Amino acid sequence: MRIIIYTGKGGVGKTSMAAATACKIAKNGKNVLVMSTDQAHSLGDSFDMEIGREETKIMENLYALEVDTVYESEKSWGNIKDYFKQLLTLKDGGGIEVEELLVFPGLEELFSMFKILDMYESGVYDTIIVDCAPTGETLSLLKYPERLSGFIERILPFKRIGVKTVGKVVESAMKIPMPKDSVFDDIEYLMDKMKRLQKLMLDKEIVSLRVVTTPEKIVISEAKRNFTCLYLYHYNVDAVIVNHVYPKEAMEGYFNKWIQAQEEALQEISRCFSEVPRFYVELQQSEIRTLNILCELGEQIFAHCNPDGVLFDKEIYELVLN
Repeated sequence: MRIIIYTGKGGVGKTSMAAATACKIAKNGKNVLVMSTDQAHSLGDSFDMEIGREETKIMENLYALEVDTVYESEKSWGNIKDYFKQLLTLKDGGGIEVEELLVFPGLEELFSMFKILDMYESGVYDTIIVDCAPTGETLSLLKYPERLSGFIERILPFKRIGVKTVGKVVESAMKIPMPKDSVFDDIEYLMDKMKRLQKLMLDKEIVSLRVVTTPEKIVISEAKRNFTCLYLYHYNVDAVIVNHVYPKEAMEGYFNKWIQAQEEALQEISRCFSEVPRFYVELQQSEIRTLNILCELGEQIFAHCNPDGVLFDKEIYELVLN
């Protein structure tokens, strides 16, 4: 199975590129799931059809879903959340502010990543295409399993045996409720799942990330930071897709001054991402929307290569500590 994650600055066309890639692979006869982990879902808009948290059939061999982060978080840590809530409401009975305290930054996004793991472990699909959140959220997301593991170990230093032996005494003396077995079960489940997720994300034979950018200075700068950071965390970026390239015939007249700016931007992209494959997508004559247009776009982008292959696998950057 292959997992291909699309990331990049907001507005560069990640969703369109992910959807077009999924269409191309499905046309090749493989069973494909394209899923969105961005809380501002637009996958359904791209296909021009209703897509929810369950797999929706788009065409032969192609299914899509938009991850419901609230649903996934409740499913993954409901018992732990209830226990934290119980601790926070010992005195005043709680309120809406308690619910807000229990929304840890990035946690819902992590549970959306768990959905990727679930789909991978189900073995139903040959390829999973992920339309990820914008760059900053993606980087936080990929680092979150390691961070949260340490947080949980610090916030709940209880041991199951210790709670069973002295828990009743502590509960009676300090008026603090001890966690039930279901809480420990959830913690162990969460920790195990994070380890499996981290191992999967670093498997370069299975997971590839593809950075989407446009030929604009600001967007390229962010793409470079994204690219470098992903490699330093040992994730494999196997391609860069340059979207919204203006055809020369479109640059005449009013847009004539853009010719040099775009040419300089394209040269910078060639220089900065010289080792990885680059795909250039010209500005389309119509909005990239509906299944037929996405299928045509997928054929254009990957006309000369296999889109679900590992297009590049090499360590480019190395962090050396003196």
